[in-house]
Amino acid sequence: MFFAAFRLPDLIFEVLVFGTFSAAFIPVFTGLIKKDRREAWRVAATVVNIGLLLFLFLAVLLAAFSPHLYGILAPGFTNGQQEIIVSLTRILFVAQGFFVVSYVLTAVLESSRRFLVPAIAPLFYNLGIIFGTLILAPRFHLMAPVIGVIVGASLHFLIQLPLSLKLGFRFRPRISIDENVKKIGHLAAPRLIEVSVIQVAKTAELFFASLISTASYTYFTLGNTIQLLPVGLFGTSIAKASLPTLSRQAGQTVAFRKTLFDALYQMTFLILPLSAALIVLRIPVVRLIFGTDIFDWEATVQTGMVVSAFAVGVIFQAAASLLARAFYAMHDTRTPVIVSIISLLINITIDFILVRVLKFPAWSLALGYSIGVFIQGTTLFILVNARLKNGPILKPLKPLFKSVAASFVSGGVMYFMLKFFDRWVWIKKLPVNLPFEKFVLDTRYTGNLLLLTIMVIVVGAGVYFLISYFLKSQELSNFIGLIRRFFVSKKVEPVPLKETEPVSDLDNR
Repeated sequence: MFFAAFRLPDLIFEVLVFGTFSAAFIPVFTGLIKKDRREAWRVAATVVNIGLLLFLFLAVLLAAFSPHLYGILAPGFTNGQQEIIVSLTRILFVAQGFFVVSYVLTAVLESSRRFLVPAIAPLFYNLGIIFGTLILAPRFHLMAPVIGVIVGASLHFLIQLPLSLKLGFRFRPRISIDENVKKIGHLAAPRLIEVSVIQVAKTAELFFASLISTASYTYFTLGNTIQLLPVGLFGTSIAKASLPTLSRQAGQTVAFRKTLFDALYQMTFLILPLSAALIVLRIPVVRLIFGTDIFDWEATVQTGMVVSAFAVGVIFQAAASLLARAFYAMHDTRTPVIVSIISLLINITIDFILVRVLKFPAWSLALGYSIGVFIQGTTLFILVNARLKNGPILKPLKPLFKSVAASFVSGGVMYFMLKFFDRWVWIKKLPVNLPFEKFVLDTRYTGNLLLLTIMVIVVGAGVYFLISYFLKSQELSNFIGLIRRFFVSKKVEPVPLKETEPVSDLDNR
């Protein structure tokens, strides 16, 4: 019910925030900040005001009709459960108001190449949820994490506000529509269509999951949370960090191409071993994170299957995020939007076939999503390669094949180790006349399971780096160089002086 209650508030957040800032606001603001800083901050303030007005209108509208909407969107829940979902939803709308402003600040800071504060802001959001749940749950029950969401959203905003003000951002109680604001709207329009279709797909996931069982949406959501770890660490973060640079290099084909493909190769190198680890270690990971008395073995298995189905498409999620931003930087939002809409429609069609026709469980929704992002990521790769005149399609794929081969071998080794040292496997599937008790671990105990999981990950990482070394992976050299600079020199390469953004001396006017 808690996860389902997020559906309508998330719809507003995704459409207003991700539908505008990633595709339209950052490229325009980045260009303005180099030419006319006063105008850039005025545009940012206008975007905040427009976003808040649209948010208030949509929030009131959806809150009023939420009882009827959830009756359609979540038919698998009982009437009593739907009433609770509606009450939680109306409170969660408050958090989205903070996010509308907060993500303008995120875009401002990232455009000014200040990445640390925007990176830690989500941590404060999650800490708000965690502490709200831990402290308030005994008294407020399911309302406790909802209160935590509001606290976390306010912290997400407040942690970014001081640096934004220092750089020059100001709240101004007026809206001034000029050519720059119109340009943001023009660039955002196709992206808004895409995000709206994405929200239809996510709503369809709630619909289909509730028809499987009310628990299925929990399996799906928790599995999605786990697979977002590699996507967030090395996918979205690299894509977001690349956008301001790509925006600056939009007219320089050689530099733009190098920045884009270097980021793509490094992203692939870092994500693929994590994807392999999630596929192999799905059950131990789910047990260690979510295993409790009320999260039983059946829930563990179902969530684990969801994780594996998601993990297959992790690299394509990350690649699509980066490649779409490459088009945004070139001020082309139509191409990634069209590709995204087609892949999402395919995703919904597959979900319908797998759930309603073939009657598959929750993992089928994750598989449908992975197939959709595979189509999206592959298509964007082909199109951007042709746009940048990067030669035959197999040429830029060579570094990717090296990472795929290394992760495949690493995954095989991890799978063998997991099975070989697990006592339960020897008892159930292998001959018992060997003295296996001397070298296996009883994974019914959390400590043993944690130890085995760490062992498998360490060996798998070692194998991955070793295979990459033999394949002469340039990404391995780059990674080692970054580690050496960070831990040996205690610093990373400084930002070039010619691109340093000065702190604004704007007053409060």
